[in-house]
Amino acid sequence: MALLSHFAAIDNIEIGERSSSVAHHRKAVAGAVALNTAIFVVEAVAGFQAQSLSLLMDSVHNLSDEMALVFIYLAFILPQSISRNLLRSANVFNSVGLIAVSGLLLWQSVERLLHPTPVSGSIAIIVGLAAAAANWGVARLLWAPGRKNAAIRLAYIHNIGDAYVSLAPAAAGLLVALSGYSFFDPLIAAGIALWIIGSTIREVMGSSEELIWPEKIVCGHADHDETATASGQAL
Repeated sequence: MALLSHFAAIDNIEIGERSSSVAHHRKAVAGAVALNTAIFVVEAVAGFQAQSLSLLMDSVHNLSDEMALVFIYLAFILPQSISRNLLRSANVFNSVGLIAVSGLLLWQSVERLLHPTPVSGSIAIIVGLAAAAANWGVARLLWAPGRKNAAIRLAYIHNIGDAYVSLAPAAAGLLVALSGYSFFDPLIAAGIALWIIGSTIREVMGSSEELIWPEKIVCGHADHDETATASGQAL
């Protein structure tokens, strides 16, 4: 879902000649990639250890963000023809993969609701709050370059929203810890899964042609910032 949204913005930005100045936003995006990697890895490991489906669902969501940020970064450093093919493949596999994994975890959520499993609420609270803070950190890294680049600006806005989404596992953990009922975790996980599936399908239906046939990618040239800004205002 995140990858689809970011690429929809990338597709609307003109590309120019490549030079050494193309990397002037690269450092911030690379930092965002590194921090987002830490988010989804920690959530995945903690989710398995705590048997928390809500943490696993948020980890899947952040993995989608990771792919988006990686391909935005690659769009700065790879030739246009290679980037275009990568974007096309990533669009297809990311959309199919997100729906498939979310569907699997939705089914697991239903199983957990029917056959409750103990969940470590304290781990979900701590990791969920840490993920929310880290998503805010990712957004903060993207804020400055996003002021002049539409694709990065969309990533910034998305990660601000992710900071709130990551509070869902923390809320599930808090409810489990306070009530002693573990069904709150799969219930919230099911809600996240349905949201991801619905958002992904809506994005694919609304931008199918651009997602399958991306013709333009973003570049970091200062002399193209005006074009990027104009495209971003149209979002």
